[in-house]
Amino acid sequence: MIEMTDTAADKIKKLATEKGIEDGGLRVKVVGGGCSGLTYKMDVDQRRDGDKVFEHGGAKLVIDRKSFLYLNGTILDYKDELMSSGFMLQNPNVKRSCGCGSSFIV
Repeated sequence: MIEMTDTAADKIKKLATEKGIEDGGLRVKVVGGGCSGLTYKMDVDQRRDGDKVFEHGGAKLVIDRKSFLYLNGTILDYKDELMSSGFMLQNPNVKRSCGCGSSFIV
């Protein structure tokens, strides 16, 4: 299971509407890269066969099966602050992350 906050759901709905995506939402992927070995990739995208879809407040979070293995139990939030804005993942599976916080090891 992957959860999202109300703030994240509102932002996903706004982005999907702007891109004209009806049967999709925010796609979160775990890909190889970064100084620790794995990193997140996000994009507003259509749903594909085999995807796991999690909904909250009318927003959809789309995860492929492989990425779900790394993301199970994660909480997605959205922060809009003066110094930085963006989606934040609280992933309980991460054992260690790099100093810049953009890559991780499970």
